[in-house]
Amino acid sequence: MQYLSLIIVTTLYLLISYAVFMISRVVYVLENSGTLGNILQDNSLASLLHGSLLFDTSAIMYTHAVVVLALVVLPKKRYNVVYWLYTVINAVCIVMNLGDAVYFKYTGHRTTASVFSEFSNEGNLMKVFAAETVSHWYLFLTGMAMIVIVFFLSRKILLPFTSEDTGTEVSTPGGMSRENKIRKMERIRRVALLLFFLPLCIFGIRGGIGRAVRPITLSNANQFVAHPVEAAVVLNTPFSLLRSIGKSVFADPGYFTESEMNAVFSPVHCEQPDTVRRKNVVIIILESFGKDYVGELDFIGPERNKYEILTPFIDFLSNVSLTFRNSFSNGRKSIDAMPSILSSIPHFVEPFFLTPSAMNDVSSIAGELGKEGYYSAFFHGAPNGSMGFEAYARASGFKDYFGMKEYVADKRFGGEKDFDGTWAIWDEPFLQFFALKMSEFKEPFVSTVFTASSHHPYNVPENYAERLKNLIISKTDGALREENPIHKCVKYTDDALRKFFDKAREQPWYENTIFVVTADHTNIVDHDIYGTDIGLFAVPIIFYDPSGEMPQGVSETVCQHTDIMPTLLAWLGYGGKYVAWGKNVIAHDASAKEDSWAVNYSGGIYQYVYGNRLIQFNGKEVTAVYDYCDDPLLKKNLLPSLKTSTDVAMAEKKLKAVIQSYMQRMVTNNLIVREER
Repeated sequence: MQYLSLIIVTTLYLLISYAVFMISRVVYVLENSGTLGNILQDNSLASLLHGSLLFDTSAIMYTHAVVVLALVVLPKKRYNVVYWLYTVINAVCIVMNLGDAVYFKYTGHRTTASVFSEFSNEGNLMKVFAAETVSHWYLFLTGMAMIVIVFFLSRKILLPFTSEDTGTEVSTPGGMSRENKIRKMERIRRVALLLFFLPLCIFGIRGGIGRAVRPITLSNANQFVAHPVEAAVVLNTPFSLLRSIGKSVFADPGYFTESEMNAVFSPVHCEQPDTVRRKNVVIIILESFGKDYVGELDFIGPERNKYEILTPFIDFLSNVSLTFRNSFSNGRKSIDAMPSILSSIPHFVEPFFLTPSAMNDVSSIAGELGKEGYYSAFFHGAPNGSMGFEAYARASGFKDYFGMKEYVADKRFGGEKDFDGTWAIWDEPFLQFFALKMSEFKEPFVSTVFTASSHHPYNVPENYAERLKNLIISKTDGALREENPIHKCVKYTDDALRKFFDKAREQPWYENTIFVVTADHTNIVDHDIYGTDIGLFAVPIIFYDPSGEMPQGVSETVCQHTDIMPTLLAWLGYGGKYVAWGKNVIAHDASAKEDSWAVNYSGGIYQYVYGNRLIQFNGKEVTAVYDYCDDPLLKKNLLPSLKTSTDVAMAEKKLKAVIQSYMQRMVTNNLIVREER
């Protein structure tokens, strides 16, 4: 047993770490019970445990190798360093996992390394973290308790080994001294530990034993769960971060030859317009406005009347506009929405302008209309440079950017006192600034505003606080609950939007303008159908033409963020060539499934909506097919009965062509149509 003492210490340390990761996972699920609370309904506990242990083993081997190395190389009298090192490593893992439990509701997946680029320009993160810590005090206390327990257990286990061996003199053949015997025993112990841990570490990081086993990646989590959003349960945040650092994000999958791919799908658009309309374009991107909050566009239908109306103005607007019953975002974060809405570039794998592909040449609706003499401007009430919006706007062709700096400089408004204290200027004054500033532009123009107030920490201006305070409302089952904390922000921004349109109607450019109102992504889930793999992407998309020239009514065509740019360019009569992974939803027939589609990406799975169906594809094969209209909770996977379906095969082929065209153009810097020479 003396030879095995360090192996026993290491084994006990590893077992404690497994417990830490598993407890953190349980807390993660409980914190996100609205989305993950029914995890055992469609998944077996055995499969979840298998996947969890696989990814936990990999993460623990990655992070704990330095602890074992310290046990091997440090003298015994320095072993106190080991339990401190062990405690710090586990503390970091605890903070990552529990902190990510809060962030999940905004992303729908475990955090990856791209988060460091996403928030690299933010100067208010400490304030946000502090606010989150206060509002999630129970997670803070849970984490602190776990860290303290880890420290005391690790110290108790290692203390007996921090001093030299004691005991009676033992004679040895050849007259070996006791001191030499102790040194020899120590060397044997350390070599035994190394021989024990090295294969365990290698196989653990790879995710298995055997030549056919490849190192596990984030996408492997999907084999253990029924739905992509549930992959977050078997994954852990340290693994997600470590396995995404420095990884090549985009690669050509090689599904087709070039000619085969283009025959199925090409992102190059070239319209032959019959009519040219020199109308202004105003695109309004509302922070966190999922369909869940918009009564007229909600999947809930008749049941919505049991709830307080949150968005009376958007409900009104949707009734006098071209709206879509089945409309979706292409991503789950603000940083995904900018390229999708303005440049018709979907989010696949990672936000592309957080990757090396950010250096690609890129256009947008502003860049394309700029060729026709349009002026363009982007508005965002946060400090200039926030979220990388200014960089993207300028790179994609917007001529000017108006942020907090420009707002504060405008003496018509309240300046810095209109700052919400965390993110940006409150929506009401900033949207008024937006309306008046556009009256200074030469027509025609294309202008975009990104709102900010319907965002965590879910505050509203003091003069609105009492009127929009949380209420107690009825659920469909008759029970009472406290209103979702974002609701007051949704109501505030809806009212700010009403006041914007009131002001816009007074401006000379109003009647000659096409307005688009959408949301960047969904937010806190209020109803189960919005916590599904596709429900998490359900956002409103509204085209409003005050002149009444554009079609009105609710369309059955599947619509996505990437459809906004080609629809607007086609309606305006733009005749140039451009790259867009979307379609003109005005021209397409909703009854033709090949013309009614949307794509997005969630947890390693590509999703393709066409007609009333949703297929899920892992990059190699279709893994699920759902009728998301008749089965909105995605309970019945139709794939077993549709494996030989021509319909599904055609949808898979289209999705593959979309993916391949995207990957090819990302890696070859081919996101614009270059002039022929």
